[in-house]
Amino acid sequence: MAPTGCSCFPVTLERSKKGSFKFVRSSSSVAGSFKSFSFKKRSTQEKQALIVCFGEMLIDFVPITAGVSLADAEGFKKAAGGAPANVAVGISRLGGSAAFMGKVGKDEFGYMLADILKENNVDNSGMRFDPNARTALAFVTLRNDGEREFMFYRNPSADKLLHEKELDANLIKKAGIFHYGSISLIEEPCRSAHLAAMDIAKKAGCILSYDPNLRLPLWPSAEAAQQGIMSIWNQADIIKISEEEIEFLTGGDDPYDDDMVMKKLYHPNLKLLIVTEGAAGCRYYTKEFKGKVEGIKADAVDTTGAGDSFVGAILNSWGSDLNLYKDEKRLREALLFANACGALTVQKKGAIPAMPTKEAVDQFLHQTTA
Repeated sequence: MAPTGCSCFPVTLERSKKGSFKFVRSSSSVAGSFKSFSFKKRSTQEKQALIVCFGEMLIDFVPITAGVSLADAEGFKKAAGGAPANVAVGISRLGGSAAFMGKVGKDEFGYMLADILKENNVDNSGMRFDPNARTALAFVTLRNDGEREFMFYRNPSADKLLHEKELDANLIKKAGIFHYGSISLIEEPCRSAHLAAMDIAKKAGCILSYDPNLRLPLWPSAEAAQQGIMSIWNQADIIKISEEEIEFLTGGDDPYDDDMVMKKLYHPNLKLLIVTEGAAGCRYYTKEFKGKVEGIKADAVDTTGAGDSFVGAILNSWGSDLNLYKDEKRLREALLFANACGALTVQKKGAIPAMPTKEAVDQFLHQTTA
C-alpha cells in the first residue's frame, strides 16, 4: 500500500474504545501537480475571522469493507486525514475562512493533499513540501466490537520536519484564531516551529485554540505525552478535550466531576473549556457559567473526523462572534450546532468527505429538534 521507499517507517498500533464521538452503529482521486491557493474572502465573509489550523496532514487508508480488523481487510481506500486539516475543511464547508499550515512530502500524496485543500476553499499557501521525507500514512478501521484501530507510518514523515524558518508569519498574523493539536509537539524540529507559531499568533492578538487529540502510541511514553500536552495548556484561550483525555491527563480522575475539571484543567486565562461526551453531547466551562448541551442521536457508519467536525463548527461560530463565550445562550446554540455537525459526520465514510455544509446542518437540526 505504501509508496516505494516507505519500508523505513515503523508501525504503531493504537486501539481506543472511545473517540471524541461514539454513536449507535448501523449498518478522491489523486490530483496532478500542486496548485497553491490563497483564500480570498467573499463579500459574505467580510466579518468572518480567518482561522489558521496548524499541524499534521496525512493519508488515511480505510478498509473497503467495514467492520473488519486491519489484518482481515482485503483492500483499502485512501482519504485525506489529519485533525488540523480536517478542522480547516470543516470550517470552510460551513462557509468560514480557513487556512492550513504544515508540511507534507514532496510526493504524489503531498500534492494530492494540497489540491484537496484547494478544492475545499482552504488556503494552502502555508504548506511546505519536504523532498527528503514522505507524507505520513495511517491505516484506520472500526471493528465490529466498536474498537478503532490506527496503524501509523511516519518515521520519519514530513509533518515532523517543519522548521521555524519555514513558517508563514504573515499568514498567522492575518488570523483571528490560531488552532493546533499536540502531535506537532512530539519531536523536533516541528515542536520548535509549533511554539514559534503560537508566539507569533499570540503577539498578533489571535485567539489560541487547542485540541490535544491524544494519540498515545506516537509519543515516546505516556509520561512524555502528559508532559508535552500540558506544557502549552496555560497558553490556550479555547480548549476542547474528550472524557478519556481528561482521565489520562489527570491520572484517572472522574471526568464528570465539575469541581475537579475546574481545579485541574481550567486555567486563569482560559475563555472556554469544552468536554465532549460523544453521543451524550458536551459540557462547557467559562469563568462565569458552565453547563451541558445534549447530543443528537445518529447511526454511525464511520466516527473518524466527528470530533474535528465539532471543533470546526465551534471555531466557525467563534470566528463570526469573538465574544461568543460571554453569552451563554449564543454559546449553547453554537454547541448544539457543533453537536449536529458531529452527528452528521459519522453518518458517512471518511472525515473530509463527510464534513457537512451549513445548509445540511440547519436542515438536520430542524428535523431532529422540531
